[in-house]
Amino acid sequence: MPKTETFDKDLVVQQVTEVFHTKSYTLTSMQDLVDATGLNRSSIYNSFGSKLDLYMMCLKDYQSKSMDHIQGIISSNSCHINTIERIFYSNAECKNGCLINNCVSEMANQEDSINTFLKNNDNGMIDLFKDIVEKGQKEGSINNKKNAYDYAIYLVTALKGFNLSTILMDNKKDTQSIVKTILSVLE
Repeated sequence: MPKTETFDKDLVVQQVTEVFHTKSYTLTSMQDLVDATGLNRSSIYNSFGSKLDLYMMCLKDYQSKSMDHIQGIISSNSCHINTIERIFYSNAECKNGCLINNCVSEMANQEDSINTFLKNNDNGMIDLFKDIVEKGQKEGSINNKKNAYDYAIYLVTALKGFNLSTILMDNKKDTQSIVKTILSVLE
């Protein structure tokens, strides 16, 4: 008779996500995961598969929570240029950077499943920004010098660079200056 799990899988994913976010995939050992969760190695392997499988679960969970957060920003702002600004500022709040962006710099070219996940995430972000830009262009808060898709690619690229930059940035004025400069292209 198989053993029944006596732990909360969602809590374990949250605990492990914190470890990966702090240490990175490569520097996280199985012992780190054992220490963070209080589970033994066999429970982790039996319930979640390999370290890579668990990392993918963490990335998907992080992506889902990030999209929920962004959807909250979208629904609470009526001006679309302000929505973009708020998305950027909310990304500056995490001192460990964005887990998905950190994954791009660490793992994008090392694992096909990670590469596919990251490309799909980028495409989703492009679609999200394209929709925001199109609405902003219709309302007049975003210029029509470029099409919404071109601006969306620009914003996704700018957000990635912004996320990496803010890890080291302590000066709020510098952060504000970067966001204002990024937005000036759209105004």
